[in-house]
Amino acid sequence: MSLYNFKKIMVVPPAKDFIDIMLSKTQRKTPTVVHKGYKISRIRAFYTRKVKYTQQNFHDRLSQIIQDFPKLDDVHPFYADLMNVLYDKDHYKLALGQLNTARHLIDNVAKDYVRLLKYGDSLYRCKQLKKAALGRMATIMKRQASNLTYLEQVRQHLSRLPSIDPYSRTIIICGFPNVGKSSFINKITRADVEVQPYAFTTKSLYVGHTDYKYLRWQVIDTPGILDHPLEERNVIEMQAITALAHLRACVLYIMDISEQCGHSLEEQVQLFESIKPLFTNKPLIVVVNKVDIVAFDDIAPERKNVIKKLQEDKDIPVIMMSTVSEEGVMEVKIEACERLLGYRIDQKMRTKKVDGILNRLHVAMPKERDDKERPPCIPATVILKRQQRAEKIERNKLEKDIADEMGDDYILDLKKHYSTIPEEERHDVIPEFWEGHNIADYIDPDIFEKLEELEREEGLREEAGYYVTPDLTIDETLKEIREMAAQIRSKRFHLRDEKRLASKKNKSTIPRHKQPRVRDRSVTKLRETMENLGVDMSGTENANFTKNVVDVRRSLIRVGEKTKKTKLDKESSAVVRSTGRQLKRALPRDQQGVKNVAMKKKVQLMARDAIAKKVKKLCLKGEADRFIGNKMPKHLFAGKRGVGKADRR
Repeated sequence: MSLYNFKKIMVVPPAKDFIDIMLSKTQRKTPTVVHKGYKISRIRAFYTRKVKYTQQNFHDRLSQIIQDFPKLDDVHPFYADLMNVLYDKDHYKLALGQLNTARHLIDNVAKDYVRLLKYGDSLYRCKQLKKAALGRMATIMKRQASNLTYLEQVRQHLSRLPSIDPYSRTIIICGFPNVGKSSFINKITRADVEVQPYAFTTKSLYVGHTDYKYLRWQVIDTPGILDHPLEERNVIEMQAITALAHLRACVLYIMDISEQCGHSLEEQVQLFESIKPLFTNKPLIVVVNKVDIVAFDDIAPERKNVIKKLQEDKDIPVIMMSTVSEEGVMEVKIEACERLLGYRIDQKMRTKKVDGILNRLHVAMPKERDDKERPPCIPATVILKRQQRAEKIERNKLEKDIADEMGDDYILDLKKHYSTIPEEERHDVIPEFWEGHNIADYIDPDIFEKLEELEREEGLREEAGYYVTPDLTIDETLKEIREMAAQIRSKRFHLRDEKRLASKKNKSTIPRHKQPRVRDRSVTKLRETMENLGVDMSGTENANFTKNVVDVRRSLIRVGEKTKKTKLDKESSAVVRSTGRQLKRALPRDQQGVKNVAMKKKVQLMARDAIAKKVKKLCLKGEADRFIGNKMPKHLFAGKRGVGKADRR
């Protein structure tokens, strides 16, 4: 018997998609060019290849679908019964059988039409035979539409089933709905099962895993079971019955002592007795849950008698538990694991394999040779070596050994191992460091005596009047000079701020052309500023504050390599303002090397044609566009379908 991984089953496409996939694959993988001028043998081979290739594709895909789905006769009886409950065994087998029949029909159709193609005498007849063959194959698959749809639904549901190992150590939880089964599995495993205060919250099997004694255990949460005949149970209940019947596991039957599940203790015991035949040869534990709501001592005497009857059976332990307060949860888990381990060992001991192993084992018991005593003799050299080893260990005792001997009185002292430091200095306080310097290097032991001496000298100086400052009187002239200096300083800062703000305000981000700089300073403004500062400006009415071209060029020669292009532009603009003459500038690039007007027009026409060629023929945006399109291979341009032709098969 093999175990299946249901999540690896290939997707089953609908009939229409199935046909499209197969025919498009034939069109892509086989040659598509044939002419009536070819030899008739070549034409026959061309269409025969298409028919055979299509048949092989159908055959392989159907075979894979049939093989991926599990066969009910090969899987574990648990999976077989579970699939029968969920999907109806007869319907499942019938769907797979009809797919198998369709596969044989497609093979026979291909065989018949390949035989007919051998007698095709023209391109037209061979093509018609090919179309008939592919059409009959497609018709066969169209009739399997319902089976393909059903199998796809089965595949999706199978992939959502939990992975249950029928041969692993398993604990099964069962009982009435809403008695606390899912809460218990959430406590002992990492399974996140939905818990709600109403019946049939769990509608399928849930699997969680836990550890006990370094072994892995799987815990199965089953849907609730109601007490009525087997033939009247629904699909949800039959899943739990299937798990109880076929899995070799320890069974936990959970009861609700508070009766909040909607069923009395008598009904719960009655259900236990009705499904007890399913527990044959399996470890069984009865768990009484929700003792945090109603304690066992607080219930009525007649209800106590119901539970006491269960406790009379020594083979079936009854354990009290509460999943809310976690009282008794671990006891239930340990008891279930121990009982299942003992049950599995007993089962293995009953097999013939254990007898074969035991027959190969022989335990030899030594017998005394005579009554003479022979005490052990240890040589003196060995005793000496042992003593030396013990002394060496005592001498090289580890800190761990010392800590174990001293206990709470032990204090870790690492300074005792500083062998390069004298023993009287090993426990001194380590000096601190600040910014890479040792503070101890800057500590003077006589600092306090020196400080007292310094304070005494300072006192003597103060008494002698050493720190008394003379009374300096400031005359009127010095006051005027200081006031004028303050005005000049503030005016200079004000002019600097104005210049910085004006440069930011008038600065363009991307200047299109060089604008001559307008100079806002003038002789009149300079004279007024200096007069406000108190400077005598009489006799400067005819003063000359401008420069000529010769002065500008001489200043440029003096500056030399230190002068930058920006300064040259400033000086040139000053020359324009002073002399009114424009300096000679370089010609634009499109006019350089052009002799006359006729050549200029010819150059403009050539440039326009070049730009038009790029824009129109090469689909570029302009003369600066350097885009290079993808060089597409020919097979992506030359399609197999012509313009206006849709019959590609």
